[in-house]
Amino acid sequence: MSPGELRALVDGAASARRDAQRDPRLLVGTETSDDAAVYQLTEDLAIVATTDFVTPVCDDPFLYGQIAAANALSDVYAMGGTPTVALAICGFPTALGSADARAILAGGAAKAAEAGAAVVGGHTIRSPELFYGLAVTGTIHPRDVVRNAGARAGDALVLTKPLGTGLLINGVRSGQLAASQFAEAAPVMTALNREASRAMVDARAHAATDVTGFGLAGHALGMARGSGVSLRISAARLPVYEHALALADGGVKTKGTTSNQAHYEASVRVAPGVDAARAGLIYDPQTAGGLLIALAGDRAESFVAALHARGVVHAAIIGEVVAAEGDAIFELGP
Repeated sequence: MSPGELRALVDGAASARRDAQRDPRLLVGTETSDDAAVYQLTEDLAIVATTDFVTPVCDDPFLYGQIAAANALSDVYAMGGTPTVALAICGFPTALGSADARAILAGGAAKAAEAGAAVVGGHTIRSPELFYGLAVTGTIHPRDVVRNAGARAGDALVLTKPLGTGLLINGVRSGQLAASQFAEAAPVMTALNREASRAMVDARAHAATDVTGFGLAGHALGMARGSGVSLRISAARLPVYEHALALADGGVKTKGTTSNQAHYEASVRVAPGVDAARAGLIYDPQTAGGLLIALAGDRAESFVAALHARGVVHAAIIGEVVAAEGDAIFELGP
């Protein structure tokens, strides 16, 4: 759903949401549209709960299952948590072959197992459109929770994965990107955000969010608004998947990009001279995207070096947090 449609639905349930959030054990609810809910069980234990599912991103059913699972698990990692169990959510068309259905489930289970989580059941329906994902429960110490609200003026902004998955997916669908070229990006898309999550908890990051369907602009503005700040980001510093910019220049578009831009562009300021294709990337919907992390500026370079040492090789400092002058603004400079 588009950001505007979702906001209308969520606002319509506001009274019930406020009642639920009166529970003092609910450490993170829907108040800042964070990546997952966090509910405290004991003094030193809380659970992290989330769900996510996606329609097919490629023709390889096992790879699709892996990407969908990595995408769902990412919400737990964005909070600083550790996934423990998951339930599969499946919409399988009648025409889907049993071998392909098993491969999707196997791909998701394999990625969950890599995360240390067991897929312990789920729910499957017949659906005209194929979708697959996970409802994930994780654990965390209450003191280690990293919210999307908490960024401070002077913080650096670090992005841990490249942008452009929406363009790559639609590039294959439109015949402008070969399946072999998409496969080159698959190891990054399927990579868990586990190491980035552990590193940000160790670094005592002030805020984090994973970059998924609402694009960098949408998720970054969620962080900015929840934190009462604005963000300055350099277009040249954004890590980008190979072929993504060429696809944008070739006219490849996504429906999600259009709806994201329509909803968020009033709060975005793009400096003159910024390449149009790079500027468009901030609205590109990401599947299994990276984490956007805000932490003290004087620790950012050593933090990125630590990420690289952990195998998070695309991590980069992309900008900074600044004081807001009125409403939160996303500034995209050269």
